[in-house]
Amino acid sequence: MSDPINKDKGNGATSAVVKVRINGRRITVPTPWHNATLLMFLREELGLTGSKFGCGEGYCGACTVHVGGNASRSCLLPMHSLNEANVRTIEGLATQTDAGERLHPVQQAWVAHNVPQCGYCQAGQIMTAAALLATTPHPTSTEVQQTMDANLCRCGTYNRIKAAVLTAAELQEAQGGQ
Repeated sequence: MSDPINKDKGNGATSAVVKVRINGRRITVPTPWHNATLLMFLREELGLTGSKFGCGEGYCGACTVHVGGNASRSCLLPMHSLNEANVRTIEGLATQTDAGERLHPVQQAWVAHNVPQCGYCQAGQIMTAAALLATTPHPTSTEVQQTMDANLCRCGTYNRIKAAVLTAAELQEAQGGQ
């Protein structure tokens, strides 16, 4: 006899328990959210609105978060596919210290270079840059360009973005990595 509770729904989702860690917090995903995207779960269920809905197809990068340390488009990821995943959003990028919150070197460089104009794409840009620096602490200008080209900025602040990522690499090294 088949189990109707845990039966495959035809889209990969089951009613099995889905647990994720988001910004260090362990969360059990309510069953109605299993087929929702990570982006919608973050924004609508958890109130983490830093990641934005842009194209909804993974092209623009406004929804970029880290999943397992990798830059990932949250608009494409169904919650049922993320069981036991470690997710970090823009809200979890800064570190908490005894003195308060310390911005990630990418965030520090973004401020120093006055990168944002409208700001809509910035969370995705910052998360993409942070993922790059985690795997490539000393990127070349070309590596920065190639990586950041995957994120769209309708205001065209690409030169400031590139400069900020290169500065962030220097800050990260000076601060002993982050």
